[in-house]
Amino acid sequence: MRALTPLEARVVGVLAEKQATVPDTYPLSLNALVAGCNQKTARHPVIEATEAEVLTAVDGLKSLALVFEVSGARVVRYEHNLPRALGVPGAAAALLAVLMLRGPQTAAELRLNAERLHRFADISSVEGFLDELAAKDPPRALRLPRAPGSREARWAHLLCGDVALPEPGASPAAIAGEVGPGEIAALKAELSRQSAEVAALRAQVERLARELGVDPSA
Repeated sequence: MRALTPLEARVVGVLAEKQATVPDTYPLSLNALVAGCNQKTARHPVIEATEAEVLTAVDGLKSLALVFEVSGARVVRYEHNLPRALGVPGAAAALLAVLMLRGPQTAAELRLNAERLHRFADISSVEGFLDELAAKDPPRALRLPRAPGSREARWAHLLCGDVALPEPGASPAAIAGEVGPGEIAALKAELSRQSAEVAALRAQVERLARELGVDPSA
């Protein structure tokens, strides 16, 4: 399969996202698809694509069997075929969709941002699917070199071709290597989840201790 254009990647990412988040309006009309492509939130970069440009992207995706046209009662609608066309499971397709919509992210960010598309048990589960995508022939994802000052490496999709890597010696600011708000939010969410699990385990231990007549603090 040829490399996708950035707008083609945005289109198929939007279709995958909206299938999970607004199933009542999926498949999408052209108007809804354009609005999803030009959405200001949860998009990087933010774009302003016209209907004609989106239609051209849709035609290109149809030729690759990544998008199908569905005849509705009143308007033509579009649906994606991402998992089958790429031969990947739904969980991996969700990760690719989020990468196409938001750009390179850490595994923690991906777990948080993909939650409405697919709920991953933990970060290691995300990493497992990313490793599988990276091992495919051709590879569909790439683990980027960890930037100076960054605690976690970011991942990028390869559906649009090779990813431009930062020049050696580039400053962290120049390559956006610093910890961003999304990564902080993802780490906080993971910490909150772990804290809740510890609290639940502590309550269970205390209940069992009471039933056995044992001091749980002993």
